[in-house]
Amino acid sequence: MKNLKLTGIALILMLLLTLITSIGNIYAQETKTSGSASVDLMSNYVWRGQKLSNSWVVQPSVAINYGVFGANIWANYDSDSKIDEGDGHGEFTETDITLSYTRSMDKWTFGTGYIYYALNNANDTQEVYLSVSYDTFLKPTLTIYYDFDEGNGAFITASIGHTVEVLKDINWNFGALASYNINNKVMGLNKDGEDFSNFYNAEASISLNIPVWKAITITPKLAYSIPLSSDAKEAIKSISDDGDRYILYGGINLSLSF
Repeated sequence: MKNLKLTGIALILMLLLTLITSIGNIYAQETKTSGSASVDLMSNYVWRGQKLSNSWVVQPSVAINYGVFGANIWANYDSDSKIDEGDGHGEFTETDITLSYTRSMDKWTFGTGYIYYALNNANDTQEVYLSVSYDTFLKPTLTIYYDFDEGNGAFITASIGHTVEVLKDINWNFGALASYNINNKVMGLNKDGEDFSNFYNAEASISLNIPVWKAITITPKLAYSIPLSSDAKEAIKSISDDGDRYILYGGINLSLSF
């Protein structure tokens, strides 16, 4: 059943991309089309403060943008996940599909989108989101996610970031975020076994963009995540693969823009 759902979603995505490409052929002189492909090799899979693997992972991604519209497919390969309960190890544990719409006005950028999470070891779920950011020194960004499927709740992130040029086209990127959970069951339960509304996690990150050839960039990265409330500590401990709540992780990204 899950394979059928994934196949259906993939077909819908292909149709949407075909439509975007067709429109692009008609209005190519008016609207910019771009794309990217990337792969991350990370020490662990960490999502919103939850450690979802106990070994290294590979995370490929492909995106296409047509003007204000975008589509992305992302996957997680867990090197230590058993294949069909057999003796072998390693399998794709998650595939996410994102459709987005983004508009900018002066220094403001507004975005909205839809995310489908196809999961191997849990029920699939779906989110919609809204975001707003302001182009100033720390580029503050506020994003509200609403899970209308398994989570039936919301999740809010507030982030800042700054880029410092080291050499020509080589940049240090610094970032920080804090999050708040609003009765989103996907984010875990508190010590009473209930969904909750409370601060969730904070994360600090650093990365270095290094262009290596034309449109190819290598980016080493490092991040550290901590829980922000006792509710979040309990939820993250129960969800994280090894119960870890204070998580240091990192890796390297290879990306191609076209």
